[in-house]
Order: sequence, then structure tokens, then C-alpha cells
Amino acid sequence: MEGMTSPLLHALPSDAQPTRAAQGFVLSNPARQVPLGEPSLLDQPQQIHLLGAGGAGLSGAAHLLLARGHQLTGHDREPSPFGLGLPPIGIPVAWGPSQGSHLPESTTLVLRSAAIGDDDPQMVAARERGLPVLKYAEVLGWLCRRQRVLACAGTHGKTTTSWMLHHALTGIEGMQGAGALVGGLHRQRGVNAVAPQGDAPLVIEACEYDRTFLRMRPRGALITNIEADHLDYYGDLASIERAFATFASQVSSGGLLVLGSKVPELIASAATCETWRLGREVRYEILSKHRGKFAFRLKGPGWALPRVQLAVPGEFNVENAALSIALAMGRAQRWGLDLEGAGAGIVRRLAEFQGAGRRFEPWGTFGGVELVHDYAHHPTEVRVTLEAARRVMPGKPLHVLFQPHQYSRTARFLQDFARSLEGAKRVVVADVYGARAHIDSQTAGAAELVQELLSCGIPAELGGPPSQAGQVLVDGLEGTCAALILGAGDIDGIRGELQDRLALRRP
Repeated sequence: MEGMTSPLLHALPSDAQPTRAAQGFVLSNPARQVPLGEPSLLDQPQQIHLLGAGGAGLSGAAHLLLARGHQLTGHDREPSPFGLGLPPIGIPVAWGPSQGSHLPESTTLVLRSAAIGDDDPQMVAARERGLPVLKYAEVLGWLCRRQRVLACAGTHGKTTTSWMLHHALTGIEGMQGAGALVGGLHRQRGVNAVAPQGDAPLVIEACEYDRTFLRMRPRGALITNIEADHLDYYGDLASIERAFATFASQVSSGGLLVLGSKVPELIASAATCETWRLGREVRYEILSKHRGKFAFRLKGPGWALPRVQLAVPGEFNVENAALSIALAMGRAQRWGLDLEGAGAGIVRRLAEFQGAGRRFEPWGTFGGVELVHDYAHHPTEVRVTLEAARRVMPGKPLHVLFQPHQYSRTARFLQDFARSLEGAKRVVVADVYGARAHIDSQTAGAAELVQELLSCGIPAELGGPPSQAGQVLVDGLEGTCAALILGAGDIDGIRGELQDRLALRRP
């Protein structure tokens, strides 16, 4: 029966992974496979301490664990928008350099993010006290046993599509209590997680980095797209595709997998469940567009939605919405629900969705300068963000402040980044945000990117640290224009001072 865990999965040992060996599918680099753990410790209430509490994943999981009766505390080096949302719901968080004394005496279980090393003082203290320690990825595996999980994966668009799917589900009679665990804040609600009610579905953003998503056995899933990224971990595109194929093979055999139009056929062939592809079983037709926001009709197997109006800009969001609608309608079909009513509810709820935080997020207009921030940190994301900006702010010159994310990504995609920024009137490149710099095998910095931009005929200049780069951006703005602040690092931290500088700027 759909909605129950496959007997095959129950038969697997806790550290096994289903494979498709009969089809010639094997994982690359087996030494780095991720076991499918089932941390039963979480079945009983615990005093849980979170290391890396301000991270997108762990902070969201905290909301769900609190709703299940666990008591939680946390620590992180510095406040973040995610971490600052924990104390108001009753989870105290300590900030600053880690010390063994930050680990409460009452702790019975430690959860840590992937960013916390074994040498962290609180990790050392936990080992000395014999406390069990679980990674965030293991929490995902546990949640998949406890809820009807629907997973959103892909190189780009996961966060927005996850929140779109959550909106879609909450428009369906019987699924209004759907939950969510997402890597970005819901712009209207200001949260990155919503605890599900009862056996309602739980939407989880499934991240491919560190093969975290291979901990999951979802009841249904979607994959937006697959491109070369996280090459510091995977090495090449073929390894990324094989990891996504493994993910597809772990979707419940009675479930549904929805694929973006350009997802490789390898992924579909690895799945044991029903598969719909955008452009094949699921098709959309654009009806209208106004200032970058689209309306479209969508049709799938046994259902049709006559008109969907999006409040978020960008043609790429049409495909994101189509994928989320298809998975939601597929769930409604499997539950035997009224599909016409489900479609009407989905259309209503998606029209209300204003977007995720740091995804084409308006920061206001100051003296004729329209300010927008986006998390874009891959060449494809940068390119489509600029395309959306041209539609949303037609005729306005685009000034870009770009903070590259990782030295290795900057090196690998140097020419691609330059091409993605074509059409910008001017580009200010801030210092690289050096996440995971300790494992970068090849590097390039802001100076190399500026040189590449200049060689392509794109006006560009070094900005330096984020605050200084913001001033360089402001100094070069003239007349009525748009300023895009792009990057997945800490560039969003200059929002307030940038707004102040623009407000004080002479026209």
C-alpha cells in the first residue's frame, strides 16, 4: 500500500543502500558512500545539544525535534538568521568561540552539523563523557522513518521549490498540516521549518553535498536539474549524476519521482517508482508574463490546472512551480482525493507565495536605485538572476556586487562566471567567501575574476571585504538603476549599511 515503507527497505540492514546493479548502476568512490543510519536514540525524548545550531539544516531540524518532545540547547560561533530564530521558541543558544563548558551537564545526545570537526572543544567534551553524537544527515534518515517525506533535490532551485511544494500541499484538503525542513527562510513567515501535524507529509530540501541526501528514503521526490557543482567533493559531473541516481533509487517503490526537463535519463532508469518528466508526462504552457512574473497552465497524467499565476519572478520559477505542483497532485491522486479541488487549492496557495529569503529578495528602492539580493553562486544561477532582473526592472542599468563562493568554484568556473555576468553595466567583485577552503584543490580569487571580466569587455573592479565592496558599489552608481547583490556567503550582512549609504547618497 502506498504511504507505507516498502518491505524491501525494512529488509535492508541499517547500513545498506539499495542499488541498481542489475542495470549496471554502481556508485563511484565506494569508500565515500553514506550509510543509511536509523538513530533510534531519537525515538525517546532526549536532552539534545546542537553544535552548529545556526546552520540552515540543524536549526530547521531543531524546530521538528522540539515539536516531538525533545529538550534542546545549542551553540554556534556567531549569530545567524537561522540561529536567532531558536531562542524565541524556547531553545537557548550560546554564541562565540566553542568551549567545553558550553556543553550542558544535562545533555544526553549531541547533534552536529557537517561543519563541526572532531577537534571542536565540545566534541572533545562529549567524547570524554561518553555521549552519543549524531550528524544532521542521520536526523534526516530518522525523519524519513517517522513521516511521509517528500524530498526536493537538484543543483539549483531546491529551496524555492521546497517552499512551493509546501504551499501546494497546504492547499489540498487533508494535507493542510504539511511540514517543511528547508535550507532557506520562508520570506513571509521568517522560518526555515514547520512541524508537520499528525501523518501529514513533510517536505525536506535534499542537499547533495557530502551525499547527505543519500540518508533519505522519501515517499516521493522531485529533482529540478543536475549540473557540475560541489566538484571539491565529487570531482566530476559523472560522480554527481551517479549520486543522484542512487537518490532516485531510494524513493519508495510505491511513490512518485518528478524530474526536470533536462535531468539525465540515467536518473529515471535508476528509479523503482513511477516517474514523470517535465516536457513528457507533465507539460506547461505559458499564458502571460508581466514584469518578470509568469502565468501558465499545467497538465499531467489524469489532471489539469487551467491557470497558475506566480508572484515570484523568473521563467525558471515556472519549471520549479510545475515540478512542485506535479508532485503534490501525484500525492493527491495516490490518496484518492478530489483532484479538481486539490488543483484549485494549489493554485490559490501558490499565488500567495512571495519567495524564499535571499532568493531575488527586494531590499528596497533608495534615490532611484532598486536594490535586490540573490543567493546566486553558480554561473547558471547568476545568469538566470540577471535575466529575471532585466524583466522585473526593464530598462534599468544593472550594477552587480558579486561575492564568489569558494576558491575552487571560482577557479573551475572562471570563464563561465564572466559569461554569466555579460550585460551588467558594471561588476564589483568582493573577496571570495572561502567556505571549505581547507579542501580546495585549485583556487582563484576576486582578482582573477576581475581580470577575466575585463578581458571579456565587462567593466569590473575589485571590491575587497564585503563592507568595503558595498561602498565601491555605491560610489559608482549613477541615476536611476538597479543594484544586484549576489552571493551565498556573508554578503547579505551588509544590507543595513548599504541601505544607509544609499539613503544618504546625493542624487
